[in-house]
Amino acid sequence: MILYDLRCRRGHVFEAWFRDSAAYDDQVEAGEVACPTCGSKKVEKAPMAPRLAKGGLSKGSGETGEAQRAEAQTAETEHTEAETAKAETAKAAEALRGLRRKVEDNFDYVGPQFAEEARKIHYGEADAHNIYGETSDEEAKELRDEGVAFTRIPWTPRQDS
Repeated sequence: MILYDLRCRRGHVFEAWFRDSAAYDDQVEAGEVACPTCGSKKVEKAPMAPRLAKGGLSKGSGETGEAQRAEAQTAETEHTEAETAKAETAKAAEALRGLRRKVEDNFDYVGPQFAEEARKIHYGEADAHNIYGETSDEEAKELRDEGVAFTRIPWTPRQDS
C-alpha cells in the first residue's frame, strides 16, 4: 500500500491510500478520486515523501535495529508533518469560511456585474459601498490597469448539511 498527498485544482490537499502507483493512475483516470472538501475530480499528487505500508521485517533481512529505529523515526516525523499540514489546512479553510460569512453579511452582492459596479464606484458614478460578485480574469486585469481597488478571494464551498 502507498499513501499519497493529493491536491485538487482548487488547492485543497488531502491524503489517500492506493494498492500501488498503477492503482492510483487507474482510479484518477477513471474519475474515482475526488477532493473531500470540494468534490473536484481533477486531482494530482502533491509534493511529498510517499509512505509505504510494510509487513514486519524478518530476521536475517540485513537491517539492523538502528536502521529500523531510524526508519520508524522518519515515518513518525512524516506522519506528524502531515497531521500538522492537515490541521493548518483545516484552520485556513475555516478562516476562509468565516471571511465568506462576513462578506455575505456586510457587502452587497452584484453578481456578474462586479466589474461594472466597481468602476461606477471608482469613478464616482455610484455611492461608495462594499460590493462582491464575480469577474473574469480578463475583467480583473482591466480593473487593475484602471487602478480600481479590489481583492479576489478564494471562495470556499458552503458546507451546509
